[in-house]
Order: sequence, then structure tokens, then C-alpha cells
Amino acid sequence: MSEKLQKVLARTGLGSRRELETWIANGRISVNGKVATLGDRVEPEDTIRVDGRIIPVKAEEDVIRRVIVYHKPAGEVCSRNDPQGRPTVFDNLPRLQGLRWVQVGRLDINTTGLMLFTTDGELAHRLMHPSNGFVREYAVRVRGELTDEKRRAMLDGVLLEDGVSRFDSIEDAGGGEEAANHWHKVSLTGGKYREVRRLFQSQDLEVARLIRIRFGDLTLPSDLRMGRWKELTADEIKPLTDRVDLKGKKYTGLYGRARLRHQRGDKPPRKPRRNPYRR
Repeated sequence: MSEKLQKVLARTGLGSRRELETWIANGRISVNGKVATLGDRVEPEDTIRVDGRIIPVKAEEDVIRRVIVYHKPAGEVCSRNDPQGRPTVFDNLPRLQGLRWVQVGRLDINTTGLMLFTTDGELAHRLMHPSNGFVREYAVRVRGELTDEKRRAMLDGVLLEDGVSRFDSIEDAGGGEEAANHWHKVSLTGGKYREVRRLFQSQDLEVARLIRIRFGDLTLPSDLRMGRWKELTADEIKPLTDRVDLKGKKYTGLYGRARLRHQRGDKPPRKPRRNPYRR
């Protein structure tokens, strides 16, 4: 069966679907010698090139996924290359051969905390998609008094420049008696640009510090220092792939044509009979 071109390429770890759609629009990708266009679908036997280089594609069940949790410090930008020469979130990640790390969402330069990276661009796409409803939780230090009226407004929904946004929950997280500089825990399922900061700003409150502490069921490890990463085990990755309905790699013990026959359900050919006169 054919699949969307950007979906097939995302499995190779070249980037997320959104990034690869930009590559297609810029004419960097061809299929069977013809420049690809958005909306193209490909078959397993098609030849795909990126910048003239043939890209070996993989079936979904053949993808070996790696996922890491990264503790982002302030001052790093969520970009592979920064024109201003600032440090990026990719600088401290483990080096890969033949693959690339794809980031799951972004944090602004002043926000710290949990970020996810994976070698599977399709997994990154599904983790970021709003329809899958992954909750993001943040610890926020706020300057200004969070009154009951302002709390209710942010829970009911606030009209921002790009639509209505709201918090799923707002909890008091302490910080002393001084109400003008207090910690709170907030959660939301959206992923708009600087959404947490803009929600507080809509109520004339200033965010002094912002730390992402949870994504879905994954929490920022207490022993993970800033600028360090931790790789997830297969057991930790499985709940993520199950939730977004991605298949894992299936090991059959078969390779090459034997494996293809197994996938089609064909019977293997008979072994040739041994010539009794051959020594």
C-alpha cells in the first residue's frame, strides 16, 4: 500500500513530518527521478532521493526507535543551527550515525526542563499532534497576585492572538507567604507558541521562571542535571508508541526473500533434493 511521502521519510529519522513537508515544497526531494510535490504517495519499490542522495526507506515494523529525555537549561535555542551562534538543544545530545535526533515540540530560550528527542520522525509527529492529547505540566513562578477571578479566567479559557487557550489545572506549589512571587503548577494539552507565558500575561501576571516537569506520563527525573540526557528503555517507550498507535519492530528470524515470503504468507519453496551421486 502507498503511504504519504513525508510519513515514509519521517521514519528514516531525517526530520519531523512538518520539517520534511518544507523540504518537499523547496524541491529537495524526488521520487523515481521526478521532483516531488506535497501530497505525493510512494510505494515500497519507489526510489526516493533527498538532495540527490538515495534514501533507504523502512517499513513501520522495521524501525528501531530511540527516545531520550533531555533537561534543557536556559539560554539554549530549539534549533539545529542558530544564525546568532547561540548554543542549541542539539549540542549536548549523543552523536548518531545515519540518523538524526528529532525534537518533540519546543521550549523558548528562557524556559527550562523536560524535552523529548527521538530518531523516529513519525513518532515525534504523533506525540506533538493535539489529537493525541498529551498533557504538559509546568512549574511556574509568578510575579503578581493570582486572584480567584484570574485563576477562573485561565481555566475557563482566554482568547489569545491565535485562538482560545486554557489551563487544565492550576495548583499552588508554595514559595512562602509573599503572594507577589509565588510558585504554581499548571497543566495544559495545547502546544501553542509561548502559551503558558501568554496566558499569565493576559491576566497582568509576569512569569519569572518556567520549568516543564512532565510530558504525558513522563516526568523530569530528579537526578537529571541541566544539559544532561537519559535514554528511555524499550519498556518506557512502549506506552508512548501504544498511545499513538505505532507498531514496534517485529523480529521473525527471517531475512531477505524469506522474510518477504513470511510477510505475504507464502509457503517457502521446497528444498531441492540432494543428488545421491554427488559427493
